[in-house]
Amino acid sequence: MAVALTMARMKVAMLRHAFHGTRAQTAGTGAALGALLAAGTVYLAFTDPDLPAAGYAVWLLGWILGPIFMGGGDETLRPEYFSLLGLPPRRLAAGLLVSAFVGVAPLVSLTALLGLLVAGVRLGVANTLVAVPAMVLQLAVFVLLSKVSVAVVGLALRTRPGAIASGVLNGAILAALGQIWVFFVVFGQTGVPAAVWYLPSGWGLLAVRGEWWALGALALLVLLLLGTWAALLSRRAGAARPSTRGRRPMRAATANGAIVAKELRTWSRDLVRNHQLTFALSYGVCFAASPLILGWDGMLPYAGPIFIVMAAAMTANLYGTDGTALWLTLLTPSASDVRGRQLAWLSAHAPVAIVLTVAFTAVTGGPWPLILALLPALLGGAAGLVPLVSVYGLVPGTDPHRRAGNPLRTSEDDGGLTGLAYLMLALVLLTGAPAALAALRYGWAGVAVGVVTGVLCYWGFGLLTERRLRSHGSELLDVMRTGRKPRTTVKSRFEQLSKTQKTVAWWCFGFGAIPLVPQGIVAAVFVAGGMLRHSWFLATYMPPGLRYPVAAAFAALGLAMYGTGVWVVTPRSSR
Repeated sequence: MAVALTMARMKVAMLRHAFHGTRAQTAGTGAALGALLAAGTVYLAFTDPDLPAAGYAVWLLGWILGPIFMGGGDETLRPEYFSLLGLPPRRLAAGLLVSAFVGVAPLVSLTALLGLLVAGVRLGVANTLVAVPAMVLQLAVFVLLSKVSVAVVGLALRTRPGAIASGVLNGAILAALGQIWVFFVVFGQTGVPAAVWYLPSGWGLLAVRGEWWALGALALLVLLLLGTWAALLSRRAGAARPSTRGRRPMRAATANGAIVAKELRTWSRDLVRNHQLTFALSYGVCFAASPLILGWDGMLPYAGPIFIVMAAAMTANLYGTDGTALWLTLLTPSASDVRGRQLAWLSAHAPVAIVLTVAFTAVTGGPWPLILALLPALLGGAAGLVPLVSVYGLVPGTDPHRRAGNPLRTSEDDGGLTGLAYLMLALVLLTGAPAALAALRYGWAGVAVGVVTGVLCYWGFGLLTERRLRSHGSELLDVMRTGRKPRTTVKSRFEQLSKTQKTVAWWCFGFGAIPLVPQGIVAAVFVAGGMLRHSWFLATYMPPGLRYPVAAAFAALGLAMYGTGVWVVTPRSSR
């Protein structure tokens, strides 16, 4: 118990000193969004007794899949820190479990689990008393399942077959969640599936409803997961490196050829990149093939383009992933590795994308002009944007030879990596928009537009990347070495605001879209279309005379928030 409390205090101290500047703002935004989702989950307990089971199933999936896709989860305290203390695995796991309850994510999840207490109060005193331990055990299941899933994937990433299998499985799961409507249609499911009650996420709700065995099942599952995690922790240290014996050496006659050879070796040997490549491939194929269950093959030709976009998002932090190896290029006069990296990226991804696109389009018989226009545009756009975004939005990464026992942890800034991936998704899609519009309107002429767009993006974005490296190479290397962004000497208007004004501006600009768009405009559209009691749109649950006024009030609130934010950041002289 003393070890667990000590680790919890260490976690509190580290978090207290860690959240400053941009990281604090990112954490605050995430906490606010999480609080809104938690409030929505608790609200479900007031409306329909079946809806919380589905809501907690979504929370469970978030705890399991979120850390895998966002850098390995919270590792403020790592098992490696305590390797010299000689703690038994179970004692170490118990201490790390207690410390895992300290943080924003567990607090938000505990808030969402207040829905169990609401359900218990509505049923009786005994049910309310059961809800308290059920909340604690349910949260422990969430946290432990997250830890075990990350540990299993991290263990798989130590071998090439494991990294490939993990990428395939994770890509298929995420694609299935993205196409969940297909499975609902196939099984004729219009309400809450009965299966969610018997997932571990629904056991707490079953216990509150009087199924007392569920409370014991939760406690037993916690013990089993704790033992599994302890066993995985003992195998975490000393990751095996892939052998390079017996491989044919790559020889290059030019500087760009040497860069291409080096990058291709990295793509073949780095297990994290193996995982990223197979993840993007599995996601593209499974996402496009899911509607085949309904007998519709119209999405199959887009498997290749989807793979390109997802692969670009996975490699958005290309320079940051390599760590401080940039100094090798900076110390070579007039050297640039941008074109070599672009060629290597194309060499690793273009053949796969071309085979997927041509094969699946041939199976369905088209649409050839649109697909062949998108293919070169997206390939050129991705090959140009990957190095460009990774230089302008670089997230400091961990040098590959210094990665901890969790191979998923390539950086300490999970929020930065996630934001960079979403930005890459949007930018690569934009590069394919002109070719797609031209193909839809003019047919085969769109293919020429796609080729020209791809070539221009490849050449132009690569040129911008080279100029950025030459002008800011030393600053980028310092960022990767220290993990701190350089401070600007010229203060913006936002930096001159007081702390209270900054907080007001962040809240107004960050959350003004929620009342304006979904609760205001979209809710009014749903009301006009007769879509009542729909999802989380409050106006659709109101009596007939209040539906439009509520939507209008939300829209006015959103506009007022944006107006307040603009007023706060506007200089006094222009007010």
